[in-house]
Amino acid sequence: MDASFLFSQFMGGLTAAMFLFLIASGLSLVFGVMRVLNFAHGSFYMIGAYLAWQVVNWLQPMPERFWPAVLAASFGVALLGAIVERRCWSSAMPRNFCGARSSSRLSRPPVLGGGIEIFGTLVPHYNLFIMLFGPLVALSVWLMLTRTTMGRMVRAAALDREMLGALGANVGWLYTGMFALASFLAGLSGALVTPIQSIVPGMDVEIIVQAFIVVVIGGLGSFWGTFLGSVIYGQVLSFGILIFPGFSLFSVFALMAVILILRPWGLLGRPLR
Repeated sequence: MDASFLFSQFMGGLTAAMFLFLIASGLSLVFGVMRVLNFAHGSFYMIGAYLAWQVVNWLQPMPERFWPAVLAASFGVALLGAIVERRCWSSAMPRNFCGARSSSRLSRPPVLGGGIEIFGTLVPHYNLFIMLFGPLVALSVWLMLTRTTMGRMVRAAALDREMLGALGANVGWLYTGMFALASFLAGLSGALVTPIQSIVPGMDVEIIVQAFIVVVIGGLGSFWGTFLGSVIYGQVLSFGILIFPGFSLFSVFALMAVILILRPWGLLGRPLR
C-alpha cells in the first residue's frame, strides 16, 4: 500500500462523509430543536433522489439539467417536509411514503466531468465539489443559527419552548421552518448522491441507520458534532474496508459502542440535566 493508495482511501471516505453530513445535519437539527428523532428523515432523502431523477427526465432536451433538478428536488422536499410537519407531525398522524420499484442513476453534470490528479490519485471533479460543498453548507447553517434572529429564536425554542411562546413567538411555525430546512438538506443530499449511487427503494433505511450512527458519535443535537461524526464515520468505514474487508461495518458500530461507553452524550454533545 503506497501513499497514493492511502490518499485515495482518505478522499473516498471524505466524500462519503460529506454526503452523510448533509442528511445527518437535518436529523440533528430536528432533534436539537424539537427533541425528537425523526426516523422518517431517510424517506425525504429517497424522495429527493427520485425527484431529481424525474426532473432530469422532464428536462431531457436541456444540456445542463442536473443543477435545476437538484434545486427542484431540494425545495420540493422542503415543501413536503413543511406540509408533513403541519398536517401529520403536529396532529400525530404519520403518513407512509412509497416510491417506484426500479433502479436508476443520473450522470454527472458535464461541468464536473473528468477529474484531477492529486498525489498520484485521480480524484473526480464531482467528488471534490462534494468535499467543498459539505463544509460550505455547515458554515452557512452555523451562521444562520448564531448570527440571525431566526437562529436565536431556534436556540431559545430548544431551551424553553413555553417561555419563547409566552414572549409572543410563533413556536409552531418556527418548528415548521426548521423541519422544512432539515427536509431541504435531506432532499439536497438525495439529489446530489444520484450520480454516484443507484436510486433504489429501501435506500432510505440504509442511510437513516448511518445518519443515526453519525449523530450518536458526534452528539445528539450538536451541529458541529454531526460534522465531526460524519468525518470519523467516513474514514473508519473507508479504512475499515481496507484493513478488515469483511468487518468494515462492524468497525463503525464498535466505534459507536466505545464512544457511548466513554461519553454517552457524544464527542461534542452535552449531557442533559
